[in-house]
Amino acid sequence: MGKIVCLMGKSSSGKDTIYKRLLTQKNVPLKTIVPYTTRPIRAGEQDGVEYHFTDEAGFQKLLKQGSVIEARAYDTWYGVWRYFTVADAEVDLSAHSYLLIGTLEAYDQLRGFYGADKVLPVMIELDDGVRLQRALDREKAQDHPKYEELCRRYLADEQDFSAEKLALSKIDRTFYNDRLESCLDEILDYLRERLK
Repeated sequence: MGKIVCLMGKSSSGKDTIYKRLLTQKNVPLKTIVPYTTRPIRAGEQDGVEYHFTDEAGFQKLLKQGSVIEARAYDTWYGVWRYFTVADAEVDLSAHSYLLIGTLEAYDQLRGFYGADKVLPVMIELDDGVRLQRALDREKAQDHPKYEELCRRYLADEQDFSAEKLALSKIDRTFYNDRLESCLDEILDYLRERLK
């Protein structure tokens, strides 16, 4: 029986890099669940790879169909951006395990939908100063940097991933990403044990 691995962490903690590396591991086969968002596509992203990019009307249509498993909205400097997961035929836990990037809120809602025993948390941590520099470097590379949003997201992470919220979500194991290879090895050991 498969499980959903929910990869979480504050912005610029290395989730995207770890996500891509986990998908290349042959001894821990994971399929992807591509989430949806109404935020603008960033330079270098592809629709259907990092996210399915849609608009508010697309979100409302999926919501009315009853297809939205979990959703969260952020009131950004550029308007409301939604991130959400859709129940579709791509997810078959009887045959596969899956990997997605989410938030604590998404993790809790996925557990509510699929069952707590079907969703594994992988919480990534990294020094706040290193994260801020990474975020700034990434934003500088955009055609139209959104520094206000970078700052809002960075500050919101302190509340969104507080120790109290981690405890409420019953997450007591985290993976520190100061050295990618050793962090990845720890995550793979954790997953191999739990995806048997």
